[in-house]
Amino acid sequence: MAPVETVTGPIDSSELGRILAHEHLLARDEAVHAQWPHSGAVMETPPHVVAPGDEYGVAVECAKDVIAHGIKTIFDPTAMLLGRDVGFMRRVAEETGLQVVPCTGIYTYDHLPQFFLFRDADQMAEFFVHDITEGCQGTDIKAAFLKCAADEAGVNENIEKIHRAVARASLRTGAPIMAHSRPASNTGPRQVEIFLEEGVAPEKIQIAHTGDTDDLDYIQGLLDKGIYIGLDRYGLDIFLPTEKRNATTLALIERGHIDRILISQDFCATIDWYPPETVAAMNAQPGLIDDWSMTMIFEKVFPVLRENGVSDEQIDGILTDNPRRWLTGS
Repeated sequence: MAPVETVTGPIDSSELGRILAHEHLLARDEAVHAQWPHSGAVMETPPHVVAPGDEYGVAVECAKDVIAHGIKTIFDPTAMLLGRDVGFMRRVAEETGLQVVPCTGIYTYDHLPQFFLFRDADQMAEFFVHDITEGCQGTDIKAAFLKCAADEAGVNENIEKIHRAVARASLRTGAPIMAHSRPASNTGPRQVEIFLEEGVAPEKIQIAHTGDTDDLDYIQGLLDKGIYIGLDRYGLDIFLPTEKRNATTLALIERGHIDRILISQDFCATIDWYPPETVAAMNAQPGLIDDWSMTMIFEKVFPVLRENGVSDEQIDGILTDNPRRWLTGS
């Protein structure tokens, strides 16, 4: 089978095993971290505050938790501006044995880094290609997939430029694309349209966070293009409650789409976006978070799917075959 790059080196795709397709070992504001490394506490999720420097221990515990549930691999879509640190990922992987598949790309909803404002999409793509063919952040760790994002601001000029750069890097390297989307802003259709205009094969496209809506017509429109979708924010009730997410997943399986859904949680072991008072408010307010963790789906999702007729074999396919096929094409 096809080789796959991980933070500890290439493996055969047959070694991927059970996969969580969208989880973050570390997320942070990389500019603030670089300029003010003392800059206050970070949030561990489920949200409580941990001291700077304790992120590694939390990430290790998350890795051990998923391994205990039979997971061998996570895809970590932490790109530029989300605090990518492939050395950190490698340390966690070496200590725990969890296989971590890294990405390249840029995570922004609106603005571009000043460096890229006056460089075109082809010049931007060169940096992504370098990460895939040579290595990331001055290491020999190679990225295995591409990441971009569109959110409330929509697919504006800057975001379109990143999407086209990602598409061109995909065409040059064969790496697939994971695109953060916001169904509430109807970004998915335009994101797919750009990738297809650039010549990317549909089966290399994954529209993440499609599960933030239970609008089956919206989801069906994406699936009709031949792409993969991420039902990958389980536990984030702020976007859609777990009960509605489960109902949507079951409806899509009933429609025959079980082979093109990726189930995960978009969990961040730690994140520094929120000050302590905001974390306290999040903890106190119901309806924001539902047992969000890197293993929540094993407790609150798969039991419901089984109760509604989804077999263990089918669940295993969701965790093994689907993410492997999107990543490698086989």
